[in-house]
Amino acid sequence: MESIQDQLLQLIKAKLPVGDSLGNVLSDTLHISTDAAYRRMRNETALTIDELKRLCKAFDISFDSLIQLQKSNVIFRYTPLNAYDFSLESYLEGILEAFERLKHLEDPKIMLTINNTHFFQLLNFPQLVRFKLFFWAKTHLQIPDYKNVLFHHEKTTERAFELGKSILQAYNTTSSVEIFDPELMRGFLRQILYYFKSNQFEEPSYALFLCDRLMMFSAHLRAQADLGKKFIFGTQAPANGNTFEMYLNETINADSAFYYESKGKQGLFLSHNIMNYLQTTDLQYVQDAKQVIDKQLVNSSLISVVNERERNNFFLEFERTILSFRKKIEADIPETD
Repeated sequence: MESIQDQLLQLIKAKLPVGDSLGNVLSDTLHISTDAAYRRMRNETALTIDELKRLCKAFDISFDSLIQLQKSNVIFRYTPLNAYDFSLESYLEGILEAFERLKHLEDPKIMLTINNTHFFQLLNFPQLVRFKLFFWAKTHLQIPDYKNVLFHHEKTTERAFELGKSILQAYNTTSSVEIFDPELMRGFLRQILYYFKSNQFEEPSYALFLCDRLMMFSAHLRAQADLGKKFIFGTQAPANGNTFEMYLNETINADSAFYYESKGKQGLFLSHNIMNYLQTTDLQYVQDAKQVIDKQLVNSSLISVVNERERNNFFLEFERTILSFRKKIEADIPETD
């Protein structure tokens, strides 16, 4: 019973907003004193069946998953698709909430494997993020509200801009080790070309604008790799901190993983349903995933700061690919008088 109780309380703690105390939340939810709540947290008092039911219901936790938990079973958290309103703002709010939790850990560090799209770096260019989210909602998920809507130029709202900036600041101020592969943003380019060929842009020339933004994305990512520092586009790199270790895996990254650790805390986010994500703090699963990432790292080459030739070749190929897609689009742009 103690292991189930510990597991349940850990899951609840992971769901709490930053700054909320588990003891106070248990006290409020179960209508017990703070002392009684802490006795349950210390396993001095077992949760009753009624209390287990109330907590599982309040925090949307499956009790069946808890009692059947074995080494081969892992509990993940995720945001159901019907919980999104598919606005840029709501999507960014969920990501910022996760970073706020990370920011409050002691000396956090992150390791990323990039499978095609680097969403955090993409936030330097909100127009690209907006297109990515639109494509996900309209084409992959086929949300009815998007069915007859063409993608059009629209200025990012002030709220979305501030959310994106806050996520970037949180990402930039956390030291990271990141593994890239040769497919960086190739899928994104194919999405732009697909929308252009299928007349999904209200203004066809906007596809060229997105390609130009990707060239700026490449130049900014290269500047960060040159210095080994992360910083927001249009600003200067900091003198200290913001460490960025960029590795190149010359094969393919099988998935997008976001591993984080701090003193006494480890966790993992995995890409799910293209742009959604799963989260777990299951110790065995997280440690297994970390071992795989470490092995992937051994087979990759560090290209930030050092290995200038390999770094230049990587970005040269990336920019050639962007220009190749741009030429395909430009050749089919209708001429105007």
